[in-house]
Amino acid sequence: MRLNRYFARLALLLVVISAAAGGLAMRFSASVQNARLRQPERQRADLEQIVREAQEAIVANYVLETPPDALTKSAIQGMLRALDPHSSFFDSKEFQEMRTEQHSRFYGIGVSIARRNDRVYVLCPIEGTPAARAGLRAGDAILKVNDEVATDWTTRQVLEKVRGERGEPVSVTVERLGVPKPLTFSMVRDAVPLPSIRTAFMVRPGVGYIALSGGFNTTTEDELRRAMNSLTAQGMQSLVLDLRGNPGGLLPQAVSVADMFLRRDQKIVAVRGRAGYSGDEAREFRAKNTAPFEKPMVALIDRNSASASEIVAGALQDHDRALIVGEPSFGKGLVQRVFELSFGAGLTLTTAKYYTPSGRCIQRSYTSGLLYAYYAQHASESSPKGEAAATDTGRTVYGGGGITPDVMVKPQVFTGAQGRLADATFEFARHLAAGLIPGLMSYRIERPDYQHQLRDSDFPMTDKTLAAFREFLKADRRFAALDAAVSPNADFIKHQIRQHLATAAYGTEAGFRVQLATDPQLQRAIESVPQAVELAQRAWLAAGGEPRRD
Repeated sequence: MRLNRYFARLALLLVVISAAAGGLAMRFSASVQNARLRQPERQRADLEQIVREAQEAIVANYVLETPPDALTKSAIQGMLRALDPHSSFFDSKEFQEMRTEQHSRFYGIGVSIARRNDRVYVLCPIEGTPAARAGLRAGDAILKVNDEVATDWTTRQVLEKVRGERGEPVSVTVERLGVPKPLTFSMVRDAVPLPSIRTAFMVRPGVGYIALSGGFNTTTEDELRRAMNSLTAQGMQSLVLDLRGNPGGLLPQAVSVADMFLRRDQKIVAVRGRAGYSGDEAREFRAKNTAPFEKPMVALIDRNSASASEIVAGALQDHDRALIVGEPSFGKGLVQRVFELSFGAGLTLTTAKYYTPSGRCIQRSYTSGLLYAYYAQHASESSPKGEAAATDTGRTVYGGGGITPDVMVKPQVFTGAQGRLADATFEFARHLAAGLIPGLMSYRIERPDYQHQLRDSDFPMTDKTLAAFREFLKADRRFAALDAAVSPNADFIKHQIRQHLATAAYGTEAGFRVQLATDPQLQRAIESVPQAVELAQRAWLAAGGEPRRD
């Protein structure tokens, strides 16, 4: 009986196999294909399991206690670093700070600070901010933040402590020259402006200057339009657009800035993503402005001009719309898209490359995988030039390694002696502003006047000022050895003292204007305006325009 049951089952199995044989044969290739498709999914699941086990082993057994969230963050950052230097992960706090900066503001007390002589000092409170309203002054040495001793902190540490959520209280204790006891200022954090344009003024009769150095944020186009209108009303016949130090930012804002200077339908930039990618990273942007600013232009760039600022510089150069002066730019030709993740985190992921109107991708090489080498080396030193391209008038330009200026000018560099003197001039200016230098009480500053327009006669630097500086050095053992360096660097010393005083009296913009007075790159840009006029005329003729005189 058992044998009969066995054969019965075998017969049934054969019937089933026979009935299914045709279907199996037809579905065999599809099954193999599905298995292949599932293979990456299984590999990903296996990898996820390995990562979880590795993290659990580290948390449970590593010689030092290691928080799981720190490991997860490091793992994500390491994963992104394997791709390129600009794809980044942000935890919830960092992501919120990034979003805030894109909207041209952050929350804090509104103060410009710097570390000098082993202390962090207030350079100037920003107009209309909690610091200005509370009464913080230039030259105040920061001792504490919220009762935490800050005498050994870096500038970054102080900034991290004074920034925070809007409406939260914060206290800052300072040492003020001429006041016997420390002063404590209680403030409530509020929005602090973070504008794109640092300053705009007529640097010479007929020559306007705009420093667009604060990145491309949501307000950049509006800021630039206001500055352009103001300078035009003052008789601007040519423009120096300073993009030095501009790290980039929002692509649409870069397009809008370039659109102000290019004729309708001229290409600004092309953005191309991965082949076959279904996202929107395959676009071409063209100028739409029917009434652009057409007067001659010079654009200033340096090794810290990157990304969006290079888009603007590249478009102006390729269309021969501006003469480019300065140093080769950084060389970032990658476009990042912002992704919001769970729990308030986020990441910026490279999803495309951008190309200038002549077809250049100016991205510098990052194949070494070493972040220090990528950021520390100048673009022209680390990235070979790519294929040549031509501007509208036939001038040769190159891809790779950033935007190469038409006129190369090195920046101002301090000598070793000048670097040491810079700290001494800051301390001397503190004493001048506090009214503590005998015979020079007229330099005393009570509080900043942000509405004052800086004049050449403000804070004159005389032989008497220099003599007082010498006496100050001799009386302070930190600086006594610098006396021999005074005569060879007299002009440098006077300029530094005046810059510190202008900042303390009238704000950071006034101090920056004093700094620009001896800036070799800006001086060369102004001298290059006639070349910009010739370039603008050639570009006009190349586009089919009739000869004209501006």
